[in-house]
Amino acid sequence: MKSAPSAASHEIMPSRNATLAGILMMLIGILLFSLNDVMGKWLVATYTVGQVLLLRSAVALVAIIPFVVKQGVSRTLRPERPGLQLLRVTLGSCEVALFYWAVSYLPLADTMTFWLAAPIWAVVLAALLLGERVDTGRWLAVAAGFVGVVITLNPSAQSLSLPAVIALAGSFSFAAMMITGRQLRGTPDVTLVFWQTLGALVMGVVLLPFGWVTPSLADLGLLGLLGIVAMVAHICVTRSLKLAEASVVVPYQYTLIVWALVFGWLVFGDWPTSTMLIGSALIVVAGLALLVLERRAGNSASETTKERVTIEQN
Repeated sequence: MKSAPSAASHEIMPSRNATLAGILMMLIGILLFSLNDVMGKWLVATYTVGQVLLLRSAVALVAIIPFVVKQGVSRTLRPERPGLQLLRVTLGSCEVALFYWAVSYLPLADTMTFWLAAPIWAVVLAALLLGERVDTGRWLAVAAGFVGVVITLNPSAQSLSLPAVIALAGSFSFAAMMITGRQLRGTPDVTLVFWQTLGALVMGVVLLPFGWVTPSLADLGLLGLLGIVAMVAHICVTRSLKLAEASVVVPYQYTLIVWALVFGWLVFGDWPTSTMLIGSALIVVAGLALLVLERRAGNSASETTKERVTIEQN
């Protein structure tokens, strides 16, 4: 005899309205991240990476203080697993610095193509560092993504530039940060954003001796807006993942490459090469394939767990 669905099961499966809201929040968050990237590329053409990081993070830190007070200062300043938190903050600070450094030389779409490869690197790192089991299908998707990165890099004595290597290192840093984030699922969002913002501010202070350009009043406003937009984007993406299943909303993150192409052309006059388009398409397909395979693996594990529970109950 089948029992009626419990209230908990209804809470686990998001409603259709919540799913649609999650998709909308993800789309808004990715658009804001794209605008943030455009402003960042525009500003690093005039100001140093350290200066941009410092001013952007200082404004974002001030903006997040009310949320910290509401959550509880002691709870924010004393996070669980401080060593892992420090590693995540260090990786995140390096990642954002490498992004601004890379985007100051490369077209926006090229830079974002490398960052979209982060989920592919995350699978490799999870297998090597965490001992996670990766099936044949996912390894094939990783291999396809790697081919896409190679095509985008277009490696040769003439084309393999330092900015491309910096972008690749940045995407690796982002992937490693994603891996550490998996171990910190219980940490409140406010705590994660606070420490990540503080880490970026410290990185800005470290890089500040490499140069300072006194900003105009208008650019000072843009530097502050950069931090606010990034913070709101993080909130939107975080809320999206709470409203809907990750396998539903995460594919919408790939709209980032569309916005990068549009804004890169409209604002900077950049038009991607054919190799970049082919490489980015392959990376996106590989990333989506990983999501589908991950969802199937999750469903299979869930069914196995249900069968075990049924057998134990009988």
